[in-house]
Amino acid sequence: MGEKKLALITGGSRGIGRAVCVRLAKAGYDIAFTYSRGAEAAQETLKLCDAEGATAKAYQADVTDSAACTALVKQVAEEFGHIDVLVNNAGVTRDGLIMRMSDEDFDVVMNTNARGAFYMMREVSRLMMRARSGHIVNISSVVGVMGNAGQVNYAASKAAVIGMTKSLARELAGRHVNVNAVAPGFIKTDMTMVMDEKIRESILKTIPFGDMGTAEDVANMVAFLSGDESRYITGQVFCVDGGMAI
Repeated sequence: MGEKKLALITGGSRGIGRAVCVRLAKAGYDIAFTYSRGAEAAQETLKLCDAEGATAKAYQADVTDSAACTALVKQVAEEFGHIDVLVNNAGVTRDGLIMRMSDEDFDVVMNTNARGAFYMMREVSRLMMRARSGHIVNISSVVGVMGNAGQVNYAASKAAVIGMTKSLARELAGRHVNVNAVAPGFIKTDMTMVMDEKIRESILKTIPFGDMGTAEDVANMVAFLSGDESRYITGQVFCVDGGMAI
């Protein structure tokens, strides 16, 4: 396809993932993104990227499936010729107190948030090592940094993402491939806006900025870490949280 750099984003059909797709399209990247369901939402992301002048393509894929991730990366690399940026954004929650948390609730969250990121990094890192360049940005969470009651599974998965980020950064540094993580705080998304009003207000009291962030706030940090300006930054975790983790 085009000669522009290519960014591959998992979970790009809505929320933070969509904002990242559009922000990187605006920065001049072509866009490949995955979605698990919701073809209409994926089409909306495509339209928004197209409006920014990007060549964009959506791929329905399950990041918890190792073979599917291998096939996805191979297909994207063949169709676009290269993968310059990987953003691991796909994620789920299954909140609840540990006493009532089922094995399935733990496994589903770990498989999507941690195992999925591992599969994608393993496949893409092979391409980036050969190219001796590239940027990997993992979307973690402030919960992975400081914990949160009722989210043992989610906190474990996002802390795992941070550990993998730091370890892979050491592995790939010699090939000038940057690996960093972004840890969003309380962000305005479909997920947070359906929360009970009292719970939302109690969370806002823990944020020094006193307000929720936006998906665009997160996307701006991802764009910086995906570009040449972050050339000498690797293995770092950037909290976009209004001060929650201070």
